[in-house]
Parts: sequence; C-alpha cells; structure tokens
Amino acid sequence: MKRGDDHGFARTLDMKTLGLKKEKLSHFRIFWHDILTGKSPSAIQVVPPVANSSTAFGLMRMIDNPLTQGPKLSSKLVGRAQGFYMSASQQEIGLLMAMNFAFMEGKYNGSTITVLGRNTVFSTVREMPVIGGTGAFRFARGYVQARTSKFDQYSGDATVEYDCYVLHY
Repeated sequence: MKRGDDHGFARTLDMKTLGLKKEKLSHFRIFWHDILTGKSPSAIQVVPPVANSSTAFGLMRMIDNPLTQGPKLSSKLVGRAQGFYMSASQQEIGLLMAMNFAFMEGKYNGSTITVLGRNTVFSTVREMPVIGGTGAFRFARGYVQARTSKFDQYSGDATVEYDCYVLHY
C-alpha cells in the first residue's frame, strides 16, 4: 500500500510561490449596523424562533449589514457584513454568527475576513474568531471583539463596534 504523499496530490510549497511575504498583524475598528426596520432592512428573518422561547431559540436572520468607519450609519461605508446569525442557546440570548466582512475601500477593496463564533449579545465584550479570509487576507487568522454601541429595544436595530485583530500576509 502506498502512502498518501506518494500519490502526488499533496506537496510542500515555498510560501513565496504564492506571493506570500512576511506575516503582519492588522487592526480594524469598524461599526456593524444591524437594521431590522424601515424600507430597506439589512437583516431579515428567514426562520422564526420556536414558540414560547425566552431566548428566541431557533431564530435565523440573513444579513447584508453596512460596515462604517464611525458609529453613525451616515459615516463612511468601508464594507458589508454578509452572512447570517442564529439564536443557538436555550438558556441565554446567545447567537451563532457566521459572516464575511467584505471590504470595499482602499487597499482592502475586494478582500474579506470570515468571522464564525458565539456572540452572547448582552455581555459587554464578546470575542469571536477570525477563521480565514480572501484577497489581502488569505491565510488570515485572529479574533474580533464586539461591543454594543447602540441598541433600540423596541425595533431591535443595533450598532456594534468591532475591533478586529487579523494576522495575514
């Protein structure tokens, strides 16, 4: 029986062949706007929560949320958060977040970072991992810290500050 590396489907590469140079750490501070109301919401419910759940367990929303440079929605648009979040806890309001931060500004235009993790929305600071990226963020890894900047308890609209720490080439 042959070993897997004898089949020719896998090999070791020099990182330079992919254009990868020195790894660097970048920090981004952006504001994520979850808009549930109005004529043009950026988040829509695609699966309702189960009946009688105090945590909205089972709820799923698709998002195409604006990412801005400042806390106001009128601030400079730097990208979009595209993906979904689901209420995944029966004991507390805890979301499973799966989203790409798709940048549309400057040298990161067209590049993405992918965030996947647990978000206990009523905690002061929530940390979620960056699990990858594209373009300028190929081989990205790191974490984000989310802090609620503004939340309207009646509409559900929210603005969340994201501090993103990303290792990439």
